[in-house]
Amino acid sequence: MTPTTRKDHPDHLTYFVEGMDCASCVQTVERMVATLPGTSEVKTSFTKQTLTLHLDEGQTPRGTLEKNLKSLGYAPSLLGPAASAGPQGHDPHAGDHTGHTHEVAPAGTPWYRTGQGRLVVVSGALLALAWLLGFLQPSLSTAGYIAATLLGVWPLAKKALTSARLGDPFSINMLVSLAAIGAVAIGEAAEGAVVVFFFTVGELLEGVAAGRARAGIQALAALAPKTALLLDGPQPREVPADTLQVGQTVQVNPGARVPADGTILTGTSSLDDSPVTGESVPVVKGPGDAVYAGSINTDGTLHLRVDKAAADNTIARIIHMVEEAEGSKAPTARFIDRFSRYYTPGVVLVSALVALVPPLFFGGLWHDWLYKGISLLLIGCPCALVLSVPASITSAISAGTRRGLLIKGGGALETIGSVRTIAFDKTGTLTAGRPRVTDIVGDQVGRAEVLRLAAAVESGSSHPLAKAITAAAQQEGMTIPAAQGAQALPGKGASATVEGRALSVSSPRHAAELAPLSPALLSTITAFEEQGRTAVVLLDGATPLGVLAIRDEPRPDARAALARLKDLGIQTVMLTGDNTRTGQAIGRDLGLDVQAELLPEDKLRLIASYKAQGGVAMVGDGINDAPALAQSDVGIAMGGGTDVALETADAALLRERVSGVADLVALSRATMGNIKVNIAFALGLKAIFLVTTLLGYTNLWMAILADTGATALVTANALRLLRWKGQDAPTTPAPHTDAAVPA
Repeated sequence: MTPTTRKDHPDHLTYFVEGMDCASCVQTVERMVATLPGTSEVKTSFTKQTLTLHLDEGQTPRGTLEKNLKSLGYAPSLLGPAASAGPQGHDPHAGDHTGHTHEVAPAGTPWYRTGQGRLVVVSGALLALAWLLGFLQPSLSTAGYIAATLLGVWPLAKKALTSARLGDPFSINMLVSLAAIGAVAIGEAAEGAVVVFFFTVGELLEGVAAGRARAGIQALAALAPKTALLLDGPQPREVPADTLQVGQTVQVNPGARVPADGTILTGTSSLDDSPVTGESVPVVKGPGDAVYAGSINTDGTLHLRVDKAAADNTIARIIHMVEEAEGSKAPTARFIDRFSRYYTPGVVLVSALVALVPPLFFGGLWHDWLYKGISLLLIGCPCALVLSVPASITSAISAGTRRGLLIKGGGALETIGSVRTIAFDKTGTLTAGRPRVTDIVGDQVGRAEVLRLAAAVESGSSHPLAKAITAAAQQEGMTIPAAQGAQALPGKGASATVEGRALSVSSPRHAAELAPLSPALLSTITAFEEQGRTAVVLLDGATPLGVLAIRDEPRPDARAALARLKDLGIQTVMLTGDNTRTGQAIGRDLGLDVQAELLPEDKLRLIASYKAQGGVAMVGDGINDAPALAQSDVGIAMGGGTDVALETADAALLRERVSGVADLVALSRATMGNIKVNIAFALGLKAIFLVTTLLGYTNLWMAILADTGATALVTANALRLLRWKGQDAPTTPAPHTDAAVPA
């Protein structure tokens, strides 16, 4: 559930939960929290080890929640402003550890120095010692096996009892504890020791996998430099990068990292954006170009204006999006969670029936059937099943982030691969978003006057076409007059009062509704549009004064990316507010269907119709795309788009390539294939060992392989997604017609 309350609200709490770093740990915490009255909006993340919730302390005091977490073996530490506001704040390493086996160690700590690693080493050593005693002093070997079993099972049993007391009697720890203790009770201490040892190894593997996922976030955080050269005097001075304020000027020397998101004021250099966007080729940037915090300045000295504070720069936003994504659950993960709530009690019931019914009613041997029942407890452990989805989702999100693909949640990652249609906005999405004025035709005034007045009307607009007109006027050295009462007309144009005249710059379609256009003007507009250019009309009241032609070239990779999407079986369509002839011209070049002359509400209507046909994703970059991005099954924003589009979308393409959309589809399908294989591993091994156990071919240490072996396979398979590379699209520019235009 997405939180609707502010995170700094006193009842909205975020805890760092030390030790909650596996899928089953998260499940244990969630089930405990669900039993507490007054809790809502609960979100957990085993990669961040955080618990976020809204807590009504009138029903459940904060101390009760923290006490329950500690009793489960976790050390809660309240994050945010509330952490320092009294006795509720805790040191991250405080708390009474009651044997939880997923201790969090500092980055770079060898596995054998962690708490879980030490438990594996000690229990393994005892197991080996007991085995050796079987040759040297057989009478002592049983005691060694019992010691190894009790050492390993003690923390598990303690946590299992706490979970049962807090409303989760059928936890994974309970199953393993019963199996190990039962093995000792029926005289199979050696196999009980092996069971506990394999289980602790499996737990260690889960911790290692979680550490790999956390390392991705830590690597992102390390991208931004710690210091910056601030220019506020005759000489630059070094200051902490996180103290930079918006509007300040900093110097970036060759070989240094950019300390903040900003705009180049002076200097030209090649910038390596690969640490941030995944773009492998350095990009030459100069005055007026935007730069990202964490990018590497390769050759020239730059002076930058800081545009965003450290807490709001590109890296901070990426980290936030990745953490939010890894904390959310895909629909498949939610289904697995619900399934395991019934599956685990079912395993206990079946094991009990297998152990009791044959000896009681059919004369079976107690030892044999108790042995089989204990084996079924181990086979039925849902560790691998619970891990199968979140491990794959986390690995995929981390891999996508390194390729410049930001995905805000497991649900979006799961859905994008199954959509039937992908709809694209035109300007700034399929095209580069840097249009330029190519032709100006005056009707009753000269060419220069048309440009001067049109630039005045558009001077306050941030629309790419408006920027093209004002840039053309500035390039010609014109003085743009002031405009009053400027107003945007969505899907139609803009209007303003300039030098006492009610002027507007609008689409030909809207202009024709206000005044009849002469045949010569209509012919000129038609010629422009057939060449793929956008024509706009300058009107003085209802009198046409001239026409401006603007062209925005398709992105170099657009044609190849759209072809790749079609190869993936996805229908592609362009939704644009531009005129039909211009849209069709670009559509023919790129090879996709076109819906043109659309108002924002028309886009919503079309998105709804595509959803009814089997799912739709929308790709856009502008503020007018935000409603369509929100209504689609998956909204995808170009990274250079507006903040509104980025916040509304479910995914973002930092590299600003259309090929990123095809990469998202490919990553989604690879992830879902990985998840299906994981589930097949988890359930398939259990099914095989279930049959062999009932037939009497499986012993206890082999039974634990049905769980630990499946956990290892699932973990290794999920980590394969970290090596996912995607596919770089060719960068051959799309052809366009540059024919002569009537003057």
